[in-house]
Amino acid sequence: MKAKLLLKQHHVLSEKAFLEMIVWQVPHPVSGSEHSFKYRLALVVEQHCVLRYDNESGKGDHKHIGNNEVDYKFTTTQQLIEDFMTDVKLWRIKHEHSND
Repeated sequence: MKAKLLLKQHHVLSEKAFLEMIVWQVPHPVSGSEHSFKYRLALVVEQHCVLRYDNESGKGDHKHIGNNEVDYKFTTTQQLIEDFMTDVKLWRIKHEHSND
Protein backbone atom coordinates (compact mmCIF):
# COMPACT_ATOMS: atom_id res chain seq x y z
CA MET A 1 0.00 0.00 0.00
CA LYS A 2 1.19 3.47 -0.83
CA ALA A 3 0.54 6.46 1.39
CA LYS A 4 -3.01 7.72 0.83
CA LEU A 5 -3.98 11.36 1.36
CA LEU A 6 -7.12 11.38 3.54
CA LEU A 7 -7.45 15.08 4.30
CA LYS A 8 -5.91 18.27 2.95
CA GLN A 9 -7.73 21.44 3.98
CA HIS A 10 -6.82 25.09 4.26
CA HIS A 11 -9.29 27.37 6.07
CA VAL A 12 -8.89 31.13 6.25
CA LEU A 13 -10.11 32.33 9.65
CA SER A 14 -9.29 36.01 9.24
CA GLU A 15 -6.89 38.31 7.40
CA LYS A 16 -4.21 37.24 9.90
CA ALA A 17 -5.03 33.59 10.63
CA PHE A 18 -5.56 30.28 8.87
CA LEU A 19 -5.79 26.55 9.59
CA GLU A 20 -4.05 23.84 7.64
CA MET A 21 -4.92 20.19 8.17
CA ILE A 22 -3.18 17.30 6.42
CA VAL A 23 -3.68 13.61 7.23
CA TRP A 24 -2.16 10.65 5.38
CA GLN A 25 -2.77 6.96 5.86
CA VAL A 26 0.64 5.29 5.61
CA PRO A 27 1.56 1.63 5.10
CA HIS A 28 3.51 1.47 8.38
CA PRO A 29 3.45 3.61 11.53
CA VAL A 30 5.98 6.45 11.55
CA SER A 31 8.73 6.04 14.11
CA GLY A 32 7.35 6.82 17.57
CA SER A 33 3.67 6.25 16.66
CA GLU A 34 1.60 3.07 16.92
CA HIS A 35 -0.97 3.83 14.22
CA SER A 36 -0.89 4.07 10.43
CA PHE A 37 -1.47 7.82 10.08
CA LYS A 38 0.89 10.71 9.44
CA TYR A 39 -0.57 14.14 10.20
CA ARG A 40 0.08 17.83 10.60
CA LEU A 41 -2.63 20.21 11.80
CA ALA A 42 -1.64 23.83 12.33
CA LEU A 43 -3.06 27.19 13.35
CA VAL A 44 -1.00 30.00 11.85
CA VAL A 45 -1.48 33.57 13.04
CA GLU A 46 0.45 36.51 11.57
CA GLN A 47 2.76 34.05 9.78
CA HIS A 48 3.65 32.20 13.03
CA CYS A 49 2.55 28.67 13.84
CA VAL A 50 0.96 29.10 17.27
CA LEU A 51 -0.63 25.65 17.58
CA ARG A 52 0.34 22.41 15.86
CA TYR A 53 -0.49 18.73 16.22
CA ASP A 54 1.88 16.34 14.45
CA ASN A 55 3.68 13.03 14.66
CA GLU A 56 7.09 13.90 13.35
CA SER A 57 9.17 10.78 12.77
CA GLY A 58 10.99 9.76 15.92
CA LYS A 59 8.94 12.01 18.20
CA GLY A 60 5.57 10.30 18.00
CA ASP A 61 2.24 11.98 18.62
CA HIS A 62 2.50 15.41 20.21
CA LYS A 63 1.26 18.96 20.02
CA HIS A 64 2.90 22.35 20.17
CA ILE A 65 1.13 25.20 21.95
CA GLY A 66 3.26 28.27 21.50
CA ASN A 67 6.77 27.23 22.54
CA ASN A 68 5.54 24.26 24.62
CA GLU A 69 5.53 20.71 23.30
CA VAL A 70 3.40 18.06 25.02
CA ASP A 71 2.53 14.44 24.28
CA TYR A 72 -0.76 13.75 22.56
CA LYS A 73 -2.71 10.48 22.90
CA PHE A 74 -3.87 9.59 19.39
CA THR A 75 -7.03 7.47 19.21
CA THR A 76 -8.74 8.15 15.85
CA THR A 77 -8.40 10.70 13.08
CA GLN A 78 -11.88 12.02 13.92
CA GLN A 79 -10.86 12.57 17.56
CA LEU A 80 -7.59 14.15 16.43
CA ILE A 81 -9.47 16.77 14.41
CA GLU A 82 -12.00 17.37 17.21
CA ASP A 83 -9.20 17.84 19.77
CA PHE A 84 -7.34 20.18 17.44
CA MET A 85 -10.43 22.28 16.74
CA THR A 86 -11.14 22.52 20.49
CA ASP A 87 -7.60 23.78 21.09
CA VAL A 88 -7.95 26.25 18.20
CA LYS A 89 -11.16 27.60 19.73
CA LEU A 90 -9.58 27.91 23.18
CA TRP A 91 -6.45 29.58 21.76
CA ARG A 92 -8.54 32.11 19.82
CA ILE A 93 -10.78 32.89 22.82
CA LYS A 94 -7.77 33.46 25.05
CA HIS A 95 -5.81 35.55 22.58
CA GLU A 96 -8.67 37.53 21.06
CA HIS A 97 -9.91 38.39 24.58
CA SER A 98 -6.42 39.47 25.70
CA ASN A 99 -6.27 42.00 22.86
CA ASP A 100 -9.26 44.01 24.20
